[in-house]
Amino acid sequence: MTIRMSDISKAVLATEYAVRGAIVARAGELEKQGRKIIYCNIGNPQSLGQAPLTWVRQLLALCEYPALMESAPGAFPSDAIETARAILAGTQHGLGAYSESRGVRSIREAVAEFILERDHIGVDPDAIFLTDGASKGVQTALRILISGPGDGIMIPIPQYPLYSASITLYRGRMVPYFLDEADGWKVSRPMLEDSLAKAKAEGTHVKAICVINPGNPTGAVLDEATIAMIIDFAQAHGLSILADEVYQENIYRAGDAFVSFARVLHEREVKDVSLFSFHSCSKGLLGECGHRGGYFEFRNVPDDVAGHILKLQSIALCANLAGQVAVHAMVCAPKPGMPSYALYTAEKRAILDTLKQRATLLVDGLNRIPGITCNTITGAMYAFPRITLPPGRTDSDYAMALLEQTGICVVPGSGFGQMEGTAHFRTTILPPTDQIQKVVEAMGEFHRTFR
Repeated sequence: MTIRMSDISKAVLATEYAVRGAIVARAGELEKQGRKIIYCNIGNPQSLGQAPLTWVRQLLALCEYPALMESAPGAFPSDAIETARAILAGTQHGLGAYSESRGVRSIREAVAEFILERDHIGVDPDAIFLTDGASKGVQTALRILISGPGDGIMIPIPQYPLYSASITLYRGRMVPYFLDEADGWKVSRPMLEDSLAKAKAEGTHVKAICVINPGNPTGAVLDEATIAMIIDFAQAHGLSILADEVYQENIYRAGDAFVSFARVLHEREVKDVSLFSFHSCSKGLLGECGHRGGYFEFRNVPDDVAGHILKLQSIALCANLAGQVAVHAMVCAPKPGMPSYALYTAEKRAILDTLKQRATLLVDGLNRIPGITCNTITGAMYAFPRITLPPGRTDSDYAMALLEQTGICVVPGSGFGQMEGTAHFRTTILPPTDQIQKVVEAMGEFHRTFR
């Protein structure tokens, strides 16, 4: 007998992931028919022309094919060769063998050094796990936290659908807390308290709060005072914190700066709040989505719980080794005086300057379209503009019609969550700069006809 729909888990049937939903499927069909599609639906930088960092690709090439160190030594700077040799020594058996379940020890030690340099705080390398992208780390934390159908996880609205999909899949409950669009997508203590009180009144056992900083899809950056407020809130209510910090390099507004939850937790000497922090080489600066490299670190997690985290990671044996090397490249960038430093710095600056320019072009262009308003993008790689729709039409109708008429693929705001009575779509700032203006012009013409 073949498998039937009735055989599939109800949790699987209920799980949705809008970033690659029906509209993206239709975009694929149109592309097969010869249509030119501009994919603004997902943060996939290299698919839209962002060049990989030379440092990353040199390390990957040397680690995957060590013979290059002997056959073509002049093709690689000495610091890349030295670093690749150190990575390979740490793996013991190269990239074709499993590592330990937490990931290669020397790479985890490099991550620990990165955190020390960034935050001036130490971390035990055994509290760091290398993962297949940040997503796998997020899912591990959620799997540990959700023990039954009455357990709830607080998530920002709008949120990245990884959270809603995973919570549904693990049979937990989503507890939304709304970000204030009128105030730059900020979060306030009253908003959090209201959300928690409502969930408790409905019988939900709230276990944790998820925070995305810089924001996806909002593009907002949290300041230190807000982070401290969220930590105080979690401490007051016995919640763990999941800090999604994969866009920490992507800060565009003067005066803004990335502040990690780990640093604020440490400085406030909070010992009774468990923290899971996530980072990835897929997003932000590197854009190495296909290599699926990431890590998470935890703090204030008891040893017996940590043992079960290790058990979950062990089921998949280990994260892929090429992704682990990409993480090493991310956390061990060339330092001043090293042969690769000048090129690395120039490439990094070019990427971030270009993204900042595109963010400004996109927001300014969208705000010139009657019926569309968009907050300033201060971080990450996305805009979440608000749109005025004709009566009876939905944001999904809008996104599908935009695709059919213009070839521009965006995601309806309903896939991320939005305040009742409002409509949005999410778009990236990743199309080449010379295409951004054309994208905005096409959106403007479409919006006028759709209204």
